[in-house]
Amino acid sequence: MEPQGLNLMDQALGFHSNMTQQPWPLCGRFVLVEDCVDTSGAFVLHHILKRSFTSRPSSAVIFLAFAHPINHYDRVLRKLCPVEGKPKHDGLATVFEKIERVISELHPENKKFVTVVIDDISCLEVAANGSSNDVLDFLHYCYTLTSENGYALVALNHQDIYSDGERPAFMLEIEYLADILIKVDPLATGLAKDVHGQVMVLNKETQKQQGISSIKIQNFHFKIKENNIEYFYAGTRT
Repeated sequence: MEPQGLNLMDQALGFHSNMTQQPWPLCGRFVLVEDCVDTSGAFVLHHILKRSFTSRPSSAVIFLAFAHPINHYDRVLRKLCPVEGKPKHDGLATVFEKIERVISELHPENKKFVTVVIDDISCLEVAANGSSNDVLDFLHYCYTLTSENGYALVALNHQDIYSDGERPAFMLEIEYLADILIKVDPLATGLAKDVHGQVMVLNKETQKQQGISSIKIQNFHFKIKENNIEYFYAGTRT
């Protein structure tokens, strides 16, 4: 039985039934969401942001909106803290400097729960004039900043845009860095009326002090409704 108020996605991410009284489970963690053109994983970003704002009213979000204009996300959540729309021509280093500056100017209470969201990495590569090295350096900087300060880093990427089925080496490295990898795919059996796709969540739970790590994998289906997302195990819908 699911804890009251939590769904399968919440459980896979490690959320608690009363997160206002417990540490934010994504503190210091990197969540990588991979989707495909036919099945968008943007709803996962919305889900994490909603949980952040509802459980931590003092949360701060730095949103790098490369895929959509910022009013798109505003319509979905109505409460965002955008930092940057599209990067300037002087490179991603300037964008990172702005992230650091915005964090430094936050109220101390807001600094406790900062989430940096990148939507999405494939557009980030375009903004970097196709330089995967620049993208990887930028993501490494963001990863170090968030992990060392206990912030959350969430990024979306389209996994099926690369030609000939070859995945660039930098994406494999990013997957290695990710503490939580979420893959959103269409159903293997094709389109269905009551099921919009399937989700695989790979959660690497590591205790760095003891050097102990474990991996939890959960698979379930989802259906996007007007005002919410329904998550359920395969074969449980009648």
